[in-house]
This record gives sequence, structure tokens and C-alpha cells, in this order.
Amino acid sequence: MAVQTGLGEPRGPWFISPELDPDGRGWWDAPERDPGGRRPGRLLAVLAVVAVSAVSGALAGGVVASRDGAGGPAAASAAPVPAELVTAAERTVPGVVSVLAGGATSGSATGSGFAVDDQQHLITNDHILAKGGGGPVTVELPDGRRFAAEVVGREPRSDLAVLKVPASAGLTPLPLAKPGATRVGEPVLAVGSPLGLAGTVTAGIVSALDRQVRLGNSRHSAVQTDASINPGNSGGPLVNARGEVVGVNTAIATIDGNGSIGIGFAIPIDQVQQTADTIIGKGG
Repeated sequence: MAVQTGLGEPRGPWFISPELDPDGRGWWDAPERDPGGRRPGRLLAVLAVVAVSAVSGALAGGVVASRDGAGGPAAASAAPVPAELVTAAERTVPGVVSVLAGGATSGSATGSGFAVDDQQHLITNDHILAKGGGGPVTVELPDGRRFAAEVVGREPRSDLAVLKVPASAGLTPLPLAKPGATRVGEPVLAVGSPLGLAGTVTAGIVSALDRQVRLGNSRHSAVQTDASINPGNSGGPLVNARGEVVGVNTAIATIDGNGSIGIGFAIPIDQVQQTADTIIGKGG
């Protein structure tokens, strides 16, 4: 059994959960720590690391092996993948991009984003741009084309930002779920570029709604999911079986900084839509 150690220092202090364990147990680590970044003492918090998103993992999975009573050879069969998830993945991937912010002189950060309208506006996480030091932003499309992206606006408090690419990009906008329609237990897909692996899709369920986490200095309600999320999918969509975006993948909790443990957080779509509409309205 893994041992939970002290709270690590993330490279960016954007996402720290509220107090969870009243007796001080349950310390967590950030996937990325500054040297010597452990904090002493009783820390009643869970670290939800900044960047994060999904690492490999099939849409559905599992191999079941069995032997007959006579000791025959093992038989393995893959569990069937629900058709609606396959369709949702096919519809979602063409609208998801990889985001590179910054460069050699300002530091760099990578993440994901997705198109939300026919004007080629893209939603992503603000912490990607912040880690990029305000440097240039480049977007790579699913077909490998790259475009310089305009930063339309940023909202650090909610960790959202809106980018825009030229009309020639021709990205397919993703439909947004209706506010309040997401349900605990429904299947979801996390789509993005974990560890630079563009177009990666992982599956899970909605684990909880209205999970209180701290984004910066403020507490917000998040969608919790067990879909595999690791660094690189920050800013990518969490979609339901209909291919509708229910949230923006933003943070995870880890044990000893070892990546996804099935506790990820996404900004709910109602907050995303409200913030994006405000940014687009101000920035064009």
C-alpha cells in the first residue's frame, strides 16, 4: 500500500484543495515539485496539481482470462466498448488541439484545448499560458498543422483562457452540455494530449459533482472524475456519451507525485460557458 507523505510544492500554486481530513491525515503530493518543496507540520489539504490530464488507457478495457475444468489453454477476450463512447470519441477528437505556450526565453508549457464556435475560438486553461511566461502560443491541430494563436483573454481566477486561430484552421466546434444536466455515474471521456500524445482518449465516470476545490485563492465547485488524467491534458474537454463537453480538465490529486490515481477535477461547463462568453464578448 502506498504511503501518503507530506504536501509538495507545485511549480505553480494554482490548485490546492480545501481541508478534507479533520485529523490531519491524507497528505498529498504534487506531480511536479520544486526542489526541497515539502512542507512540515499538519497540513489539512489535498494537493490537486496544476497542469494535468490523461495518460494512455483504452476507451474501455479489460482482458478476462479463464481456464476450462480440464485445464485447457487460457482464453482471453476484450470487454466490448459501448458504441456510444466510440461515437463520442470520433466526434470529439477532431475539435481538440495541443497547446504550446512560451519558448526558450520565457519557459514553456504544454496542454490541450478545444474549439467552441465557428469563429475558431478555443478554450484552454489559463495556467498553461501562465507557465509559458506570457510567451507566444502555438496550436497544433489533429492533422498536424500548426497555427499561431491569438490570446483573446484570460481569467486566472477560474483558470480559463480563450484563444483564437485563423478561419483556415477549420476546427469542428464541440457541443456543450446543458448546465445542470451532468449526473454522477454517467460515463465520460477525457480527451487531450497527455505527455504530448495528441488525440488520447480515456474513459471513466463522473465520480462526484460540486466537489469543492481551491483554484488560486478561491474555492470552486468541480466535476470529479476517475477518467485517467495526467500532465498535458489540462484545458482538454471532459465529454459525456453524447459527445457534449461537461467540463474542462484542470487538476488531479496524486500520491507521492506518481500521476493519476483516478481522482481528477474539471471546471463545470456552466462556469466555462459563462467565463468564455464574457472573454469573447470583451475581446472579440
